[in-house]
Amino acid sequence: MRYVALLRGINVGGRSKVPMAELREACARLGWENVATYIQSGNIVFESEQKANALESALEAVLASQFTVETAVLVRSARRWQAYVADNPFPKEAQAEPSRLMLCLAKDRPRPGCDEALEGRAKDGERVRRVGDALWVHYPEGAGRSKLSPSLFDRLAGSPATARNWRTVLKLQEMLQS
Repeated sequence: MRYVALLRGINVGGRSKVPMAELREACARLGWENVATYIQSGNIVFESEQKANALESALEAVLASQFTVETAVLVRSARRWQAYVADNPFPKEAQAEPSRLMLCLAKDRPRPGCDEALEGRAKDGERVRRVGDALWVHYPEGAGRSKLSPSLFDRLAGSPATARNWRTVLKLQEMLQS
């Protein structure tokens, strides 16, 4: 089965450094096949017969032991990733401002009402929509200036969350299909 793994908060601001070549090798040692990474922020496409939660736990353990990085890993199937792409609630924004549209995923299913709570804290035209287990955020002024911080997403969603912009979402979809 094809999967995408998202590592949270690596290679950001000089912290939690994980070289991609070494990460690919570590994944191969876990028995993952056809391992490919995209950019330095921890996006992995691979094949495995294991279940997503076992894959997450295995890679989290390797990150801690080999790289001394304690971070959340989120694994989603190719089928589920395709559904995220198809269910994007902001198609116009995706076309016009792909770097300002984010797909945010939490390790566990987000708590009920977390999208409304985030929307209530949104400023400057920011909008939040929940579709299934995905939170979509449009940042018209850019995510860097937003008060919708990663720690706020974690707290309101109820588990560690990570986000990828629309360009990255599409690139990972392309990699999953190749």
